[in-house]
Amino acid sequence: MASMSDSFPSPQKKPNAAQPTEPEQRRLLAPPIQPPSLAIQVIDRMLTLLDALAKKSEPVSLKELSQSSGLHPSTAHRILNDLVLARMVDRTEPGSYQLGMRLLELGNLVKARLNVRDAAAGPMRELHRMTGETINLSVRQSDEIVYVERTVSERSGMQVVRAIGGRAPLHLTSTGKLFLANDDLRSVRSYAMRTALAGHTPNSITDLGKLERELEEVRQMGYARDNEELEMGVRCIAAGIRDDSGALVAGLSISAPADRANDGWLTALIETAQAISAALGYERTDRT
Repeated sequence: MASMSDSFPSPQKKPNAAQPTEPEQRRLLAPPIQPPSLAIQVIDRMLTLLDALAKKSEPVSLKELSQSSGLHPSTAHRILNDLVLARMVDRTEPGSYQLGMRLLELGNLVKARLNVRDAAAGPMRELHRMTGETINLSVRQSDEIVYVERTVSERSGMQVVRAIGGRAPLHLTSTGKLFLANDDLRSVRSYAMRTALAGHTPNSITDLGKLERELEEVRQMGYARDNEELEMGVRCIAAGIRDDSGALVAGLSISAPADRANDGWLTALIETAQAISAALGYERTDRT
């Protein structure tokens, strides 16, 4: 005799419209939590050790670093050795460590390339409002300047061919001349040999003697000019921006059509560059 279950098969459950079907349930489930990779763990431990070193002005012993970081001494020692090789940590004596010079170098690069933009943004807009012309912020990278910020004049009527991120040779630009004038004679001549002082326009300075005389004028005046040396029909004037250590880290320049450029902007340009320098912590030593 057939059982009741044989005679009356169980009805199939219909999916509830308010509940997701099984495939949908699988899609809605959160992905399983993955443990941090070994590389991430190492980076976290490195940062923990760097933070521990940053809290101390004096060298710190391995034992103290192990205790403050919660790392086993052998683990801390292994990571510290890697950081020493990378120059991010210095070993002052056996078993003692402090932050390394590489961190200072990286910090200076960040300060020069990022903080300058932050400090310059407002003053650049104000200088643009005063002059109605294109305002450029540039930094040096090797034998070129790189445009890192620009406030463009809609009425300038000139073609701007070098946007943010664009590059140009030092000797053909007003900001580039500021950096070359900041170099010693040997460095300037080395630059001339590397670049052959290639020109872009009939006004480009391609003779070393003429360039050296121009740079001496820049040192005396405290600002630099580009007299249609990079682009015909465009003239620029630039003033330097310095950081808290006094290092020249950027140049602020005004670009304008050659027939409209004038020296009436010089005072505003120099004062704006000085204001940006002050925001970076630079203190002038020529004040009376």
